[in-house]
Order: sequence, then structure tokens, then C-alpha cells
Amino acid sequence: MDKKILLAHGSGGSLSHSLIDKVFLKNFDNPFLSEKDDGAIVEIGGTRLAFTTDSYVVKPIFFPGGDIGKLSVFGTVNDLAVMGAEPLYISCGFIIEEGLDQRVLEEIALSMTQAAQIAGVLLVTGDTKVVEKGGADRIYINTSGVGIVKKDLSVKGIETGDRIILSGSVGEHEVSVLLAREEFPFRSRVTSDLAPLNQLASDILEVDGVKFMRDPTRGGLATTLNEIAEGIGLGIVVYEDKIGVSDGVAAVCELIGLDPLYLANEGKMVVVAKRDCTGEVLKIMKGNPLGKESEIIGEVAAELNGRVCLRTKIGGTRILDMLAGEQLPRIC
Repeated sequence: MDKKILLAHGSGGSLSHSLIDKVFLKNFDNPFLSEKDDGAIVEIGGTRLAFTTDSYVVKPIFFPGGDIGKLSVFGTVNDLAVMGAEPLYISCGFIIEEGLDQRVLEEIALSMTQAAQIAGVLLVTGDTKVVEKGGADRIYINTSGVGIVKKDLSVKGIETGDRIILSGSVGEHEVSVLLAREEFPFRSRVTSDLAPLNQLASDILEVDGVKFMRDPTRGGLATTLNEIAEGIGLGIVVYEDKIGVSDGVAAVCELIGLDPLYLANEGKMVVVAKRDCTGEVLKIMKGNPLGKESEIIGEVAAELNGRVCLRTKIGGTRILDMLAGEQLPRIC
């Protein structure tokens, strides 16, 4: 029987990784893709450029703290920033369902313009396609971006004893999107953490011991940590009492059985840094409004053989696997 693509194949978790390995890497394999980063580092005329692309299908297209337009700009800016690059130029491709109110499209375009100004990037090219009613869900946006690499970052330099730093509390984006769907009989003031991380990333790149950065979007913090552990073949130990979860996110998770460690974020950053420079990195991060809640949440361990271990608040131990299915589809 033919295997079918499931929503969970787009979760960013284990099924997404399986699809990438068995279909895309198998057919497109080359040294750039095999790095499995959020983008590729290419060299043109002696200049090293970071190049990335992403598609945004969030439902609903407006949610507390943002909208699909702002998300498409900041998401690509962040993918470039955590690769150690200064984001410069962005393209945008629109797939629009026939019947979309033009005022909605104008509102999204204005939001993208404002987001680009905040992040300091230019929208320099684009494309528009309109499909028949029912052929899409209102609007989808693809953005690609390029930036100049300021510092080479790679999991290959990570070693035992390096510290894991998280820039703030987790889960706000996915919970805000979930509640915006109005499928639950309760309300919350949780808003998305959607934000451009390029200035925060640029600030800490000045520290020699910073080795790797990643924004924990789909699949959340747990999946990002698993990607790092898998890439280095070492374990990671994190401490539950150091990982921030807001009261609003915690309440929603408890009510409907979600794990905040697997919820998507759109304005948070995970940093791996050498132990002896951790204090300097943390000081810089706390000095930025987007990193004021930064904490050292764990460290790289020689044992565990590529697995992630959570030390719980009550003194227990729990293995954090990569997200297996889909907690909530179409969150970004």
C-alpha cells in the first residue's frame, strides 16, 4: 500500500526528519544539504552568504501578537541570524485563494513592510499566484533570504561541558495560535513571542566561545535539543526548573494535555557556548529586551550517547525524545 503524507510530516519532528532523509536528501543530496541546517552557507566571489527559505501556512492568518506576514519576515530573518549571518534581502512568494478580501492582503503587506523595517532587511523580489477557491486556505507565503555570514557556527565544534542557554520562556507562539482558532471554551491572554532575533544574535557573536545558535520553532525546545545531540553524538542534560514557562502557557498545557517543551516558538533562541564564556554571553543576552529572561538550562554531557535528558523539578529523570507526531498543525 502506498504511504501517504501526513500533517505530522510537517511538524518539524521525527516524521519530518524521516521525510527529509528518505525523499529529499536521497534525491537532492549534496554537501550543503547534508549539513541539515536552517539554510546553506555559500561562497560567491570570496563573500560567504547564508541562504534560506521557508513557507508559512499558519491558521488563522491573524493571531495575538502577529500575523502571517510578520511571521514570514521574522521567521526568515531568524533563520539567517542563527546561522551567524546578518540578514539583508528577502523575497516573498504569495499563493492566494480566489475570493480573499483585498483589504486583508493589504493589511498583510503593510505588516510585512513594518516587520522588514524593524529587522533592517529589504523585500527585494516576489511572486504572486492565485488559485481557485478551495485550492488553498486564504493565503500562503514563502520567503527566502540572504545575508552575509559574520561568524561560522556549527554543531561540529560542540564538546562535553559546553553550556546550553535559552533566551526566554517557551510555548507562547503555539498557544496563541491554538487559542486564536477559538476551538476551546476558555480564554487566555497569551500572545505570540514573534520577534526578530538578528540584533540579539549579532550581539553575542562577538564572544569567541559562542559555537552554535538555533531558534526552536516547530517541534519546540525538545526537538531542537535532540537535533543538536544527534549532530554531535553526545548527550545533553537540561534542568526543568531553569526552563521558563509562563503561567498562561502552563495553564493551557495542563488543561488540554500539551507539553510546553514541544511547543513552537518564534522569538526564542538556543545558544551553545563554551563553559568559561557563559557568564559573558548571558550578560549580553540579558541586556537585550528579547533575552532579558535568558537562563543557562543545561550542558553537553559525555554520556547519554546522543540523547537528551531532563532533570525534573521533583528530582526525577526523563528522556526527551524528538517530537514524534503533531501537537498542533499549521502553527507557522
